[in-house]
Amino acid sequence: MTRRASAPQQEDLPLISDRLLLRLTLITALLVLITLAISIGGRWLGQHMALGGHSESGAMLAVTIGEDTLQIPENTVRFAEQRHSGPAERIDLYLTWPGLTGYGHERRGSFDNIDNPDLLLFLQISQSTMSKDMSGRLEPIYTQLFDGPPASFGNGLTLHHLRNTSGYGSEVLLTAERPGQPPFAVRCLLPSAGERATSGDCQRDIHVGRDLTVLYRFSSSLLKDWNHIDAAVQSFVSARLDAPGSISAPKGD
Repeated sequence: MTRRASAPQQEDLPLISDRLLLRLTLITALLVLITLAISIGGRWLGQHMALGGHSESGAMLAVTIGEDTLQIPENTVRFAEQRHSGPAERIDLYLTWPGLTGYGHERRGSFDNIDNPDLLLFLQISQSTMSKDMSGRLEPIYTQLFDGPPASFGNGLTLHHLRNTSGYGSEVLLTAERPGQPPFAVRCLLPSAGERATSGDCQRDIHVGRDLTVLYRFSSSLLKDWNHIDAAVQSFVSARLDAPGSISAPKGD
């Protein structure tokens, strides 16, 4: 009588089944993908954190504000949400002084060093809302708010205190005569004795292009360079208009 073949002995079974092998292969592939994602993502995050919200790109953005279109390097735009072409209500820039350049790896110290507030200028460009810029407002408005006699401030500047009721708090107005040009005027919140100047404690606005106002801020420690700064800001913005070199004449009321 023939004996029926017995079931396979345990030692005859494969050590790893096909199903288990497939699972191990899928898990290994998944781990490889996760490792790659962490590596690439970590590298991107590291670069992003190193930039600290700045951009190193020199790509030109065509930004239209009112009647004017500006060609602006991306690395001069201060806020990430403004780094695109198209219409805008305003655009905020930061530039090295005296180079008037945007952010770059070799210049990162100028943008991240809070101990040297005189390394940057800050510009805000928007459509004009007032018929006169700060120089144009000097005679009809600011002179009516002066309090006490003027005082020499050095470097061709004259300091004027403003009345407590003027709404300008502790700010002062500094002026200078410029032959063949409207007088210079800038408002500053000067540091008290023992205090340090900040990166934007002086501000002035000018008209540029067809209908733009450029409000620029700088450290009071740069007041010795007021004339150079004013000319440089006008030149920088005007050179980036679609019709370069167009500096508007003072508007009438």
